Amino acid sequence: MTATHQTVAPEIASQAPRDNLTLSPVVRVLIVDDDPALRKILSVMLSAGAFLCRTSTTGEEALALLERHAFDIVISDLHMPGISGMDLLIEVRQRYPNLAFLMVTGEDETRIGVRAMQLGADDYLLKPFDVDVVLGSLHRALQKKKLEREVHEYRLHLEEMVSERTQQLQTALRQTERSYEDTLEALGAAIDLRDGPTAGHSRRVFLYSMELAKTIGGLDHQMRSIAMGAWLHDIGKLATPDRILLKPGPLTDPEWEIMRRHARIGYDLVKSISFLAGAAEIVLTHHERFDGSGYPQGLRAEEIPFGARIFAVADTLDAMTSDRPYRAALPLQAARDVIERGAGILFDPLAAAAFLRVPKETWSIIARGTAAVEPSAVLAAGTIRVLGALLVSPPDSAQ
Repeated sequence: MTATHQTVAPEIASQAPRDNLTLSPVVRVLIVDDDPALRKILSVMLSAGAFLCRTSTTGEEALALLERHAFDIVISDLHMPGISGMDLLIEVRQRYPNLAFLMVTGEDETRIGVRAMQLGADDYLLKPFDVDVVLGSLHRALQKKKLEREVHEYRLHLEEMVSERTQQLQTALRQTERSYEDTLEALGAAIDLRDGPTAGHSRRVFLYSMELAKTIGGLDHQMRSIAMGAWLHDIGKLATPDRILLKPGPLTDPEWEIMRRHARIGYDLVKSISFLAGAAEIVLTHHERFDGSGYPQGLRAEEIPFGARIFAVADTLDAMTSDRPYRAALPLQAARDVIERGAGILFDPLAAAAFLRVPKETWSIIARGTAAVEPSAVLAAGTIRVLGALLVSPPDSAQ
């Protein structure tokens, strides 16, 4: 068995003050060299400088010591039997990246010393040794590792800070978004209050549109825009004069012209709000018809945003099954007949077919439960999952 040696100047080891470049009160050095004279020279040099030295004669033995003991720096000769100094360097870099490593070479091996640095050595020492050069090189290597540790710790701390700030930002955004949604709910309620004869209309078509979108399927990424567009579709009516909006009788042609402006006015109100961009398109096009007979642009078929095509069915359902100043609410079957006949003419065939697939009782349940649903909760969820409690299966007696 090969003997190893540990050397430290007694008069210094007992009082060795902590060096601001080191990890511990005494820097722990592992000297690896098969030449006992060179091991002795380095041990004496470093012990005089308050370094705690341990020696090894082979690379294999050095790796075994590194597994059992903590060191701050390895000083290895280039040429050794078995594992060479270069091989040892590669192993140390892989296993112990925080250790400083100095390679010992002869004067005619500087090119190899440079190669060692390219492979991860912090510096190389030339034989024969000069004490000042050795100590200077060792301190530079320790300083480099100290800076590397500080940079690593800073990066870790920075990552923690970024993660913490990101969480704080996400929380703030959620709070801001909820405030927006509460504001939207208040706006929709104001629209319904303004248009007294159609009270609750915005809330109902909002829920009808959500049910239609769910039935069609594959619209998760559009659900939020459809929800907000349906909820705010009549926001432009806030600018419509009461004498027209609340007129109990038929409107004249000039009055209809003013009434129809609400789609464009509503669009202009919300188009500049980034998170309402998708909803703004529905606000603008909610009176377009599949055959091009609608307004304000006379769009046809796929020219109309799909959310607006869904809304057109929901809007017709509510308009026909709600009381109006000029007539009482019509039965649901009447609305089904109109939508079925209008498929491919006034209404998108896909939206109309989805409407006809929904059981009649479901529409009645939604209409009765509208007041119990907070639109802001649905808008925040971005889906209709929150309507699950409302859209329960009707009892057998109702089927």
